[in-house]
Amino acid sequence: MSTFDALALYYFYDLVMSTRPYEICGNCIMDTSDSGIVFDSRGWCDYCNNYYSNIKQHWHTGERGEREIMRQADEVRRAGNGRDHDCILGISGGVDSSYLAYLAKEKLGLKPLIFHVDAGWNSHQAVHNIERIVEGLGLDLHTEVVNWQEMKDLQLAFFKAQVPHLDVPQDHAFGAALYRFAAEHGFKYILNGGNYSTECVREPLEWAYHASDLRHLRDIHRRFGTRPLTSFPLADIFTYKIYYRYVKGVRVLRPLNYVPYIKEDAMQLLIDKFGWQRYAHKHYESRFTRFYEGYWQPTKFGYDKRRAHFSSLVLTEQMSRAEALEQIAKPAYDEATVTQDFEYIATKLDISVEELRALHDGPKKTYRDYKSAMPLIQFGTHVMRAVGVQRSIIR
Repeated sequence: MSTFDALALYYFYDLVMSTRPYEICGNCIMDTSDSGIVFDSRGWCDYCNNYYSNIKQHWHTGERGEREIMRQADEVRRAGNGRDHDCILGISGGVDSSYLAYLAKEKLGLKPLIFHVDAGWNSHQAVHNIERIVEGLGLDLHTEVVNWQEMKDLQLAFFKAQVPHLDVPQDHAFGAALYRFAAEHGFKYILNGGNYSTECVREPLEWAYHASDLRHLRDIHRRFGTRPLTSFPLADIFTYKIYYRYVKGVRVLRPLNYVPYIKEDAMQLLIDKFGWQRYAHKHYESRFTRFYEGYWQPTKFGYDKRRAHFSSLVLTEQMSRAEALEQIAKPAYDEATVTQDFEYIATKLDISVEELRALHDGPKKTYRDYKSAMPLIQFGTHVMRAVGVQRSIIR
């Protein structure tokens, strides 16, 4: 049976056996593959209602947005006065972080230190794009290399745990290393490429659990890991929210929320100015992320993150719903590449292709099957919203 036949069979089985009738939003393309999705009387989902009711009215990219981003840029410059770099910017080689580097240097006149975490899964495209941005803008780059033996052990532990959020080890390392470096070197501002334009529909927790939940990460590693994480960058969510923010004074800014940010236009600008290389889909600049989002999650769990990504573009009028439906009906990438990536991932993890396939065919688990800090995270979120520190504008 081919990969795509297996995928079709999985969706058919999931549709027939599910206790909830299949339904898809009439406005975007989010559907009941998110078990917690809610539809109103029009057939519109809660993601759409949240966008129109909460996000859109607080999101300003015109003159008001320009005034705010310039005010923030002035704060960054004052905080970095006399330093070689006035802020730090994490880069992956993807469009969001690459365009943010261009915006920070060329449009805002800032002096960001470009920070990259090499967790062992960089694609040639990612490396090329980072080099082109750094050289083209004349910026300084700091690369932190994660101990591969520890990274590999933790990554394999998540495979063995049978959870869908296989990118947690990478994402955790990226965040923990960046914040630690910022705090240790006196940076008061981190520029983040997160944005409403391409991310206003957030992936549900059952698809993408909190990478910052250190209790969860440690429990999975304790059960399935084989070597101690002695140098692996670690931090829990409360370290981010309390220690780094209020003790070390590190603030996170998201400049892309204050400018007209059209994904296709941004990519073309990067290509024309820097020789940046286009990649197939959001996050696919990482070969591992392409594999787990484009193949592993859809075929094992029935989760296709492209639904959230395309729905964001539909809501922000960068893609029509018809185009989104047409794209989601196609596999994320071709079967020959899937086969190559299957062999590549297995080899990198020092297991056989057969062992990796056995993990794919094993039982499905969720974050709920392991220890987590979810009760504390939920409580902390409610408290922060109640006192006005954090506003609930993203579902």
